[in-house]
This record gives sequence, C-alpha cells and structure tokens, in this order.
Amino acid sequence: MKKTLFTILGVIFLLFLAWFAFVYFVPYSEGTRSGELIKFSRKGVISKTWEGEISQGISGAQIFQFSVLDKDQKVIQDLKDNEGNYVKLTYKERYATFFFWGDTKYFITHVEEAVSPHFRNR
Repeated sequence: MKKTLFTILGVIFLLFLAWFAFVYFVPYSEGTRSGELIKFSRKGVISKTWEGEISQGISGAQIFQFSVLDKDQKVIQDLKDNEGNYVKLTYKERYATFFFWGDTKYFITHVEEAVSPHFRNR
C-alpha cells in the first residue's frame, strides 16, 4: 500500500517537474513590441512580481501587458529608467505562467529606448 502511494506521488511530482521545465524552456513565441511605457510596478500579496504596460496607440486603446522575472535585474532597472518614454521591448511568450512568475504569459528579456513614430517626421 505504501509503495503504491509513493509511486503515485513520485509520478505526479515528475509530471509537475516536466510541465514546469516545458513552460520555462519552450517559448510559444518570441518578438518585439514598441510603445510608451505607462506603468511598471512590483505587486502581489503572497508573491511579489514585476508587471508593466505599454501603450501602443495614440489614445491608449491598445495596451500590451507584460511581466518581468526577478532574475532579470538589468531589464527591471531599464524599465524603471524609461517610464514615460517610448521603448522597444523584446519578449518571450510562454504557454502558461505560475503565480510566482507574473500575471501574464509575456516576459520581457530586453529593453531599448526607441523614437516614437509620432515625432519621427517632425
């Protein structure tokens, strides 16, 4: 009886580890988005995560929400430094997320300051 219980628990644990590894190492998509960085904050009750938003439209109708992992300290600092500026974000979209990673499936890996297309032709 105990052997069966430990076997079942071991299989469940291994399945969780396989799912976690798949979600972490296999991105669904990768790409870039540009816009005005309108929000970046650390939030949460049990687990604090970094969350942000960029506005991709003139009226703010197109909002891209994203998360940043705690290990990416350079990205966090770059986002803090560029709040209110036009930025180009490189991201990885994952199949899923965990509560201790962030609220969204989009995780920023690189930040560049960019020139707004609204001011380029002036």
